[in-house]
Amino acid sequence: MASSVGFAHPTSSLIINKKDKCLSVVPSTSQLSIYKCKKPISNNISMAMATRQSERKPATTGSMKSPMTMTEKLLAKGAEKAEVKAGDNVWVNVDVFMTNDISGPGSIGIFQKEFGENAKANPDYKGVCHIALAQEGHCRPGEILLGTDSHTCTAGAFGQFATGIGNTEAGFVLGTGALLLKVPQTLRFVMDGEMPDYLLAKDLILQIIGEISVAGATYKSMEFVGTTIESLNMEERMTLCNMVIEAGGKNGVVAADSTTFKYLEDKTSLPYEPVYSDALASFHSEFRFDISKLEPLVAKPHSPDNRALARECKDIKIDRVYIGSCTGGKTQDFLAAAKLFLASGKKVKVPTFLVPATQKVWVDIYTLIVPGSGGKTCSQIFEEAGCDTPASPSCAACMGGPKDTYARMNEAQVCVSTTNRNFPGRMGHKEGQIYLASPYTATASALTGYITDPREFLH
Repeated sequence: MASSVGFAHPTSSLIINKKDKCLSVVPSTSQLSIYKCKKPISNNISMAMATRQSERKPATTGSMKSPMTMTEKLLAKGAEKAEVKAGDNVWVNVDVFMTNDISGPGSIGIFQKEFGENAKANPDYKGVCHIALAQEGHCRPGEILLGTDSHTCTAGAFGQFATGIGNTEAGFVLGTGALLLKVPQTLRFVMDGEMPDYLLAKDLILQIIGEISVAGATYKSMEFVGTTIESLNMEERMTLCNMVIEAGGKNGVVAADSTTFKYLEDKTSLPYEPVYSDALASFHSEFRFDISKLEPLVAKPHSPDNRALARECKDIKIDRVYIGSCTGGKTQDFLAAAKLFLASGKKVKVPTFLVPATQKVWVDIYTLIVPGSGGKTCSQIFEEAGCDTPASPSCAACMGGPKDTYARMNEAQVCVSTTNRNFPGRMGHKEGQIYLASPYTATASALTGYITDPREFLH
């Protein structure tokens, strides 16, 4: 059984939608085809090119005067304009709006409401809003999604413009269904190469943040492309976009493709229309990475850009491991942890806390069979490894909270965590040390009591 949680993070959501038809779209080589939904409802990495500033080249045909990036197209579409450019201030119509409920765990849930007089709410508790939004079908390509939490940018994995706003801006959205936004410049990250089986998306984003710093993308869009990105499943893409805010980014975005459409098939009956960057679009900067050469990484205290190779930190003794949050508490994150526990056949040497992001993830932990396990579920493997019983879904210790918050650091301890921030006091005690890492690295570290490169167990 799941253990109880003393405090739950404000994770409920208010969802506002304006559409009601059962259509979706897929890209072809020359145009978008519309079809009906099936169901209604480092050290080895370098920057390829320096920052470049270039004039926009006009299109030779069509009504569009200038090529646009994906984010520019999304905002132009939301503003009902033929084109926008970086630096423009535009009133954008909002497709989906999310607001956090701070009244406590009893009233946390996801709410859905159409713009207008009639409100329809679903108060059922779902879990951490950023993951529940996707699971409930509220993240769709081509749309504008705003929310009163910085990690709203997670939804950019679906090819939509998603960013966090403040409560004052939320009032404008609730009252008008629109918001004035400044069009950001776009940084383009081209990630190619076969993804090594010891890496996860958390390693990719830690590499990027370490490359450009926590201020490197301030009020800019971060667009992720390349063969490596195309190979990632939706939850891994969500991890990538989730942490663009840790680089100062306004939003992160991944182009919608067959992986996106497949994920959405049984989750939404609403129409959506993806957009894509033009071939001649102008980017503020472009970075290229060969992911096949990347090694497992950590972000050392007390900043997400304090990057280091996991193997370089092998002498750092740890006191605990935390696997959870909107960044590292998804189904695929726990399957990765279970895979490594299974490969090692060993027990943890430090307390290891497991906090699923949503109710669905909690169910998956207890029902999904881990490949190659002989029929075992994640929960069975975690129990055999000596982990703490998976907790009820919440943010839990990711945001600190009161002293009785589940897994909170109430002492000056060293923790390896799959969360997104390692600032002083982030998970509780202001003198605690947090090392951000992938579920693989966190699991390997739990087995040794030291920060450990997961290749020691996966190979």
